[in-house]
Amino acid sequence: MLLSTIDIALRGAIVALLLVLAASLFRGFGTVLAGRLAAAFALGSAAHAVSYSIGWSSPVSLPYAPLIALSTGNVVVFWLFTRALFDEAFRLRWWHALIWAGVTAFSFVNCMWTGPTFSARIAIVAVNLVALGFIALAVAQTIASWPADLVERRRGVRGFIVGASALYGGMNAVLQIFMPGSEVVNTVNSAVLAGVVAAICYAMMRVDGAELFPVASQVAPVTIAPVQTVAAEDAHDQKLVDALMRLMADERIYRHDNITIGTLATKLGIPEYRLRRLINQRLGYRNFNVFLNNHRIEEAKAALSDPTQAEVPVITIAMDAGFQSLGPFNRAFKAITGVTPTEYRRQNASAA
Repeated sequence: MLLSTIDIALRGAIVALLLVLAASLFRGFGTVLAGRLAAAFALGSAAHAVSYSIGWSSPVSLPYAPLIALSTGNVVVFWLFTRALFDEAFRLRWWHALIWAGVTAFSFVNCMWTGPTFSARIAIVAVNLVALGFIALAVAQTIASWPADLVERRRGVRGFIVGASALYGGMNAVLQIFMPGSEVVNTVNSAVLAGVVAAICYAMMRVDGAELFPVASQVAPVTIAPVQTVAAEDAHDQKLVDALMRLMADERIYRHDNITIGTLATKLGIPEYRLRRLINQRLGYRNFNVFLNNHRIEEAKAALSDPTQAEVPVITIAMDAGFQSLGPFNRAFKAITGVTPTEYRRQNASAA
């Protein structure tokens, strides 16, 4: 009886905290995709806090089935949130909504039909394997994108938010699959979830929200010339910036395949963290990939406006500039210029 009371109290505290967090995120950062997805993820987590039960095999009542379905669909929101959190150019597509609806519907069918008709065990395993799959995608996305973030403080907070959420989600899914349910297990799970939510809220309060969910889009054009208007606090740092810009302008290192901030740091003979700080604080970039893409787009713009290259295919220009395929090039080009490469070429031809 005592454990049940503690469990209910913990769930109530978790739900209250998550609802406040969701409202705060939506109010403060509702215009930013990452902020909206964070709010949606908090709401889905609240649904999880209300509805989860380790090893529960009784028939699911109708009021709980939608909550369980929303809780399962929240792993898709988590995956999308990690993408938006580390890639400010990320945009939702119609098929993202279909994936979320499919996972949510699958969970609802499991609750109302697969479990009661066939086997609750099969239903639980199937749903949680889907959850583990999307958690793995989110972790892979974070590992791939995390090094490109140039803002040191938010890198740590972002990594902690995703890591803590993934660790709890993975633990919960594994327990659902392998652990028989009991009051002790459910209460411990609630305590862990409460700790994770509280830790994430505390971590978010330690960083400027505008850094975590920047309102101003990073994909706006940023000059690729050395910044002369910012007084150099350290002459050596300015020499490093000049050396970096020479790599960009003379060697066009941005054209190289799989160029990383580590590669550039090695060429300059400095640690990664220092190069990250230089690009962020001296040149004004928040993301390394945007830094590279702006150089690539500048080269592509010059080629597209060159009358002697009027017959060169757009894909050739994109590949020469360092892009690996046409889709990312088109998206990056339009994000910076406001028009597609073909429209840009047409406009310049008309103006000539």
